[in-house]
Amino acid sequence: MSAVPPTVRVLHVLDSLAPGGLENGVVNVAQRLNGQGFDIHSACLRFRGDFAERMPEPEKVVVMGKTAGFSFKAVRALRKHILRVQADVIHSHNLGTLIYAALATLGGRTHPIVHGEHGQVQKQDLTPKRLAQRRWLFKVCRSVHVVSSSVRDNLQDLGLDPQKKIVVTPNGVDSQRFSPAPDRAAARQELGFPGNATVIGIVGRLVALKRHEMLFAAFEKLASQWPSLRLLVVGDGGAERDHIIGLMKAHPFADRILWAGHQNDLPKYYRAMDLLAAPSEIEGLSNAVLEAMACGVPVLAHSACGNAEVIENGLTGYLSDIHDAVTLAACIEAPLKDAASLARCGSGARETVLKRYSMEAMADCYRKLYRDAAKAKE
Repeated sequence: MSAVPPTVRVLHVLDSLAPGGLENGVVNVAQRLNGQGFDIHSACLRFRGDFAERMPEPEKVVVMGKTAGFSFKAVRALRKHILRVQADVIHSHNLGTLIYAALATLGGRTHPIVHGEHGQVQKQDLTPKRLAQRRWLFKVCRSVHVVSSSVRDNLQDLGLDPQKKIVVTPNGVDSQRFSPAPDRAAARQELGFPGNATVIGIVGRLVALKRHEMLFAAFEKLASQWPSLRLLVVGDGGAERDHIIGLMKAHPFADRILWAGHQNDLPKYYRAMDLLAAPSEIEGLSNAVLEAMACGVPVLAHSACGNAEVIENGLTGYLSDIHDAVTLAACIEAPLKDAASLARCGSGARETVLKRYSMEAMADCYRKLYRDAAKAKE
């Protein structure tokens, strides 16, 4: 009879557990692993966030009290918390939290660090100082993982993975929870749309890189020619929140835009859509894209992002180099004119998720990362 592996205590280090794609991924993995050979804790540097209540044991989410700028107080608090919970593995997410994790573990010497990069390096992080920080800090990690090959390639192109050790751990989606609508007209009516409406959706935080403003301009170009067209905006929070809400309110077709804010019951919203627009300028592997695909909703995405690894143009969704509102409007209109293409891509999208992006496959990736890191500590 084989011995049962010891429980591995994992401490996530996050800015917060406010709703977002990164945070959703952390919750999904925690729900799969906690109590199954793993004990999951979380240290939020700045504040707790609504997704803390979705963690399997919300009482194991603790706030470190980080203030504006760099905070030695938060480093000390994190160090004490690591020792208090007797963490076996520290899991940091993106550069900001890695800085704190590295300092609190004396450069990874006292506790192994598993680090995740959840998107391509953004423009503000392309300075020599920021690149040098990542280059040094990656060296102190037991492993570095990314959500897509495009993110790995981006880091390698920047010289941040000279030994080609970065691991790809794709996101997964719960295909039972996210499933196609039995009646899309009824799903639309439940949200207050006409049953025969044509609904374009966007899901995500209200930040510039999601390019809501471009989508609003594209919608304006299409709405006058498509009386049945509606725009469904799901998401809240982010640096551009007030600006984006203001644009919706002032939009010439504001009466045909529904801003739903943050929603926990996302399947209900995907099921009302004919097409999900994902024009993000930079993206690793979008949870919203996978969730929509699992619901049988085809996705239009910017081809420069990791979504190009998921979507096969014209078969499981639509890819294009989206640079402006004119291009985006044309890319939206083309599939809307071809009902057979939409149906084919919706079915293909669902099949892709079932085959390649299961929640259990994602959980297996993290099981291996954590156990390998815990062995390094022994």
